[in-house]
Amino acid sequence: MNISLDITKAQSFLAAGAVEALESQVKAAQQSLENGTCPGNDFLGWLHLPSSITPEFLQEVKDCAQVIRENCEAVVVAGIGGSYLGAKAVIEALGNSFSWLIADKKNPTILFAGNNIGEDYLAELTDYLKGKKFGIINISKSGTTTETALAFRLLKKQCEDQLGKENAKKVIVAVTDAVKGAARTCATKEGYKTFVIPDNVGGRFSVLTPVGLLPIACAGFDIDALVSGAVDMEKACGKDVPFAENPAAQYAAVRNALYQNGKKIEILINYQPKLHFMSEWWKQLYGESEGKDNKGIFPASCDFTTDLHSMGQWIQEGERTIFETVISVEKPNCKMLFPSDEENLDGLNFLAGKRVDEVNKMAELGTQLAHVDGGVPNIRISVPELNAYYIGQLIYFFEIGCGISGNVLGVNPFNQPGVEAYKKNMFALLEKPGYEEETKAIKARLAK
Repeated sequence: MNISLDITKAQSFLAAGAVEALESQVKAAQQSLENGTCPGNDFLGWLHLPSSITPEFLQEVKDCAQVIRENCEAVVVAGIGGSYLGAKAVIEALGNSFSWLIADKKNPTILFAGNNIGEDYLAELTDYLKGKKFGIINISKSGTTTETALAFRLLKKQCEDQLGKENAKKVIVAVTDAVKGAARTCATKEGYKTFVIPDNVGGRFSVLTPVGLLPIACAGFDIDALVSGAVDMEKACGKDVPFAENPAAQYAAVRNALYQNGKKIEILINYQPKLHFMSEWWKQLYGESEGKDNKGIFPASCDFTTDLHSMGQWIQEGERTIFETVISVEKPNCKMLFPSDEENLDGLNFLAGKRVDEVNKMAELGTQLAHVDGGVPNIRISVPELNAYYIGQLIYFFEIGCGISGNVLGVNPFNQPGVEAYKKNMFALLEKPGYEEETKAIKARLAK
């Protein structure tokens, strides 16, 4: 069984045949990915990545993870953007919601750093790590990304101070470029175990490389099942699968049809709190891939039913420029029955004996009906259950859907030139060597 897609409550907002009218464009877009003729064709290594992963490679990742697991109470993943979001999304989706409070003797606590420049955050993190045996997974192609390099320098020193330099070498791993960059130079000099970020895989598409697989394995989750799910979704979304049966092609077509019809914002919805960071990963994937040339659907997200009590009013009756894509998990991993209460002060005895998930599902269905009635197109992605296999499917589904959709939109889905603007200003303001002219110009601008 695969995850499935239902677009009927989105098609009803479009002219008859609008999705089918995009079939030729979608097929051409997918063929351009396969042929390597699309913009950004030097970053297509993710396209058939799942099916190219060997058991031997997965074993190497698992062996490295086991060394870290046996020697560490905590593991800090240092990375930003795609270098941490995919791993965090999977770990949060598969983990216990209260892992922080559980004395888990089997699995190290997975922490994340290098994704912000918050001094308080870093101070509190390093304070938490005092006296603990911890390891570091440093994820950076260049080794000079400000946020990650800053955090790694602090953490490396603390790890060496607490464990000794030789012992620290056993639990610091670099996931970086094959031959060049500061992170590679440091790893070679220090003798760290390393894994390569493929040159042809961009950060936001890298969760099925060691960027994501190593932290996920360190957390104790089944990376074989994760990859297996991605492989099966790769087949289900193959270029020879008929348009009407290809979920990624259908997703790309309907979201572009809605965009052409004035729907500028896509809200990814979940009713399972564990999927919060899956939405964060998805936002980067689609935002960084499609937001170019003054085009692109704005990717937003909400956690329901929580956000129905904050964003629900706007979604129900605000400007009709939005559509929803709902990730629905069919079968929860736990079972809880709602109890009866003699006094029934809250008036909820009508729910007695029902599963909590049944209440959640009726909230989902009721919300869908209300929002559709309120003019919000609704796409539904059905996930049979929350496990590594189906998360692997979901990851590849969104990746291939993004590649196709970006090409239909007419942008390069694999670059991110706009991300560099803030960095240039920041370096000029910090008076980084080599930025003397920029520093002079920005100071003059600020003085006006």
